[in-house]
Amino acid sequence: MSIEHVVDIVYAKDFADWKDNNKKALDSLFGAKQGRYHQDAAKTVQLRAPEVNFKTGVPFAAYINPNNPESGPYGGFSFVVFPSEREPALIGLVVGTQGLAPDEAVLGRPGHARKAQAICAWLNAKFGNGKQVAWAKKDPSRIDIDMPDLPDEWKSFQPVFKRYGKVIYALFKSSEGNKSATQEATAAFLDLMFQERGYGTNADNKQNSERITQEWHEHLMPSLSPSDVKQLLDEKRFVVLQGPPGTGKTTMAQELLKRDFEGSGKIIQLHPNSTYETFIGGLAPVRSEHGLGLEFAPKPGFLMEAAKAALLCNPEPYLLVVDEINRADLSKILGEAIFLLEASPQQARELDLPYDFGEPFQTKFRIPENLFILGTMNSADRSIAIVDVAIRRRFAFTSLWPQMKVVKENACELMQQQFQRVLDIFIEHAQEDAFNLVPGHSYFLEKNPGKAKRSLQTGLAPLLEEYLAQGYIGGFSEQVRSYLQELRSL
Repeated sequence: MSIEHVVDIVYAKDFADWKDNNKKALDSLFGAKQGRYHQDAAKTVQLRAPEVNFKTGVPFAAYINPNNPESGPYGGFSFVVFPSEREPALIGLVVGTQGLAPDEAVLGRPGHARKAQAICAWLNAKFGNGKQVAWAKKDPSRIDIDMPDLPDEWKSFQPVFKRYGKVIYALFKSSEGNKSATQEATAAFLDLMFQERGYGTNADNKQNSERITQEWHEHLMPSLSPSDVKQLLDEKRFVVLQGPPGTGKTTMAQELLKRDFEGSGKIIQLHPNSTYETFIGGLAPVRSEHGLGLEFAPKPGFLMEAAKAALLCNPEPYLLVVDEINRADLSKILGEAIFLLEASPQQARELDLPYDFGEPFQTKFRIPENLFILGTMNSADRSIAIVDVAIRRRFAFTSLWPQMKVVKENACELMQQQFQRVLDIFIEHAQEDAFNLVPGHSYFLEKNPGKAKRSLQTGLAPLLEEYLAQGYIGGFSEQVRSYLQELRSL
């Protein structure tokens, strides 16, 4: 991996030649023959490795921005090693105590924070074994915010946190028994740092770097399979599948209904005019031979009808798919029936109804144990009602993100390129609320190169133009406008 000498520094127990050893480790990163990065990348960092003295200070070694002075406090972001007398060193990314400059453009960009968080999430998932081995700050530029308390396993590094807790924004805790994990973490942090400086890895390390990047990238936009959703339904019964437009939420719901529930279920769609009466039940006009030819009688709503169907097929599972579940005001259409939405109530729950709805419920409504509810929710639709806390407590929420794998398997090269361009724009520049608007893979699934251009211009472009018109992406509107010009020139 061409970073072995840096990893050796992490596991060092003799600090007599601390600066010299760090200089050799840094130099080993560059050059076509042995290095991980091109020789020119060496110009983008300088070493800061003060003498190690655990009694008088907090030792470290840092690869800092070369625009800083050769000694004294520094600014900008750096890769840092914090050694310990008793265990392997901490490694991570830190802002200098002098502030964001000269890296304020990088540190203030949402993508840098997003990537650091994804790297740490990946390290915890891959190497944590149930424990937290990595931590990342939400916003690296907030050097006024101290880091939180970490688990007991980190307590030996309290002097580090006390001194530098406000400027640390990504950390990995190495262990004696897992040197390979430290190698992966070191590679991920260093690759990110040099990418931000404009340099990738050399040819011999490209495959390794791409593999690591792909792995932590999965934590930017995690994949979700129908089996994952089915497992969540089995555990929670009531699930909402949320995500940006074009990610295939409704298609996945249809697939689940057909495959896992063998077609036993129903799909409905909510809208702003949906009411308690249409969803739960209420009085509705029916033909009559008396009076004016109409009278009002109790009529079951979608949920009551689904509950009745579930009872008829009991014990086989029955699925009610509620498409666009948040386009209606759920609190209003559920009313007191929200009381029934408990996956595993300690005792049976029933709701008193104001009218007799006939068999099988009459005046007592309940949700059978074999009834499952799957809602879909478009995270880009800002005109919809907000799902309140009471609703969120009763549903399990899971996200369906755009997936490059789907595009690679089902689209032409132009579509793959344009999908990557859109992902890069949103990953790098979108604030958290706008990140949920990234267009899904269904906008990029044309296999015919001749039709691909028209599809992008008539499908994707209008969506992005609507985002601009509604002010949804104001923080990076110029990047999107530039991309739209690119689409029109295809």
